[in-house]
Amino acid sequence: MRKDSRLSRVLHALAHMSHLGRAVTSEEMGKMLNTNPVVVRRTMALLKKAGYITSVKGHNGGWSLIGELSEITLLDIHRALGEPTIFTIGLSDEHTECLIEKAINESLSGVMAEAQSLMLSRFGEITLDLIANITPPSE
Repeated sequence: MRKDSRLSRVLHALAHMSHLGRAVTSEEMGKMLNTNPVVVRRTMALLKKAGYITSVKGHNGGWSLIGELSEITLLDIHRALGEPTIFTIGLSDEHTECLIEKAINESLSGVMAEAQSLMLSRFGEITLDLIANITPPSE
């Protein structure tokens, strides 16, 4: 199972957008995040659909924040990204009739559900201004 780093990458981009205080192009964000501008556009489109950013085409265009980071939580962004899997630990499904595998999966799924619930609850308490409240180095 591949790890999904979109949440941390999006938070990185939003913090930069906040500090820059201007529209940021997909190309600029691609350089910041060391990724392709197409990936940036695809991800930013999810945030635009959720109402957290907007985009303007043309000269001086790019992606801009709507509202304040203090009004957006980690949970909001997690949801905007389609609620990707929190953990990369997976349950076995190779021997679905095996009683031992069933018992293991039942035990693990309960613990993982509890941990995910706690984590998502905490995500709801952390606003993006708390993350972005740093003085960025000169770029």
